[in-house]
Amino acid sequence: MAIPGFQSLMLPLLSIAADGNEHTLGDAVEILAAQLGLSNDERREIIPSGQLKLENRVGWARTYLKKAGLLESTGRARFRIAQRGIEVLGNKPTGITVEFLKQFAEVREFLGTSTQGNKNDNEVTDLKQTPQEILDLSYQHLRHAVAQDILERARKCSPRRFEQIVVDLLVAMGYGGSRKDAGQAVGQSGDGGIDGIIKEDRLGLDIVYIQAKRWESTVGRPLVQAFAGSLEGQRARKGVLITTSQFSLEAREYVGRIEKKIVLIDGEELAQLMIDHNIGVSELATYVVKKIDSDYFGGEL
Repeated sequence: MAIPGFQSLMLPLLSIAADGNEHTLGDAVEILAAQLGLSNDERREIIPSGQLKLENRVGWARTYLKKAGLLESTGRARFRIAQRGIEVLGNKPTGITVEFLKQFAEVREFLGTSTQGNKNDNEVTDLKQTPQEILDLSYQHLRHAVAQDILERARKCSPRRFEQIVVDLLVAMGYGGSRKDAGQAVGQSGDGGIDGIIKEDRLGLDIVYIQAKRWESTVGRPLVQAFAGSLEGQRARKGVLITTSQFSLEAREYVGRIEKKIVLIDGEELAQLMIDHNIGVSELATYVVKKIDSDYFGGEL
């Protein structure tokens, strides 16, 4: 089954703590995973930030229950039920949601609402996704939109400009030494792209043969095989083939079978690399998401 939303986990989590004992977040995650009958793959499912989805959702369920005074913290990632939590369970609720918890002033203050029922743009109303998941998903949507725009512009630019883009990216990634050295190394344009060699590192201990194609159609095995042949003619061991489109399955399987090391970079990866290395993009805003440092507060003075 799919992992329930964090609000759906609030009542099961509070019920685990109903025994009055101290519990850890890790233990609660395991208990809930077993209760839900989650498969190993579902237990390993992660959100874009890299955190386990179930752990993230249980963590946020605990956060809201603590804000409402239903749970109390007893140490690092440890908690037990509070008196208010016992009272809530005594009323046998069919479920606990953010809306349910807004009966408590602490939660209304946490959400930025002065009275029960008042809405605020910062409120969490999604029944499944945690605030972190919403932020991660929004970031991925924005990044995908920028990547698509990068590809569209790269396909329309001149061969010379595309050459500069590839050189700038390779230098930003640590290849080719200086921008001037790299430009001289990869300065051979043709067929809508570039062909040439570039230093693998700043010292020039090895070289990499580069071919770039401003294509819209799929790059198949014949072109990749021809590129491998050109490596042989240059006595080169390594190559990078870049395209603004995509590679066929046969092309990718071919490079996996040959002795020479050839890296295939399709349009999507090219755009992502440009974003990662700040090529053709500028920073709009920076959001730093922080969490509590339990070690800092755990020491004794």
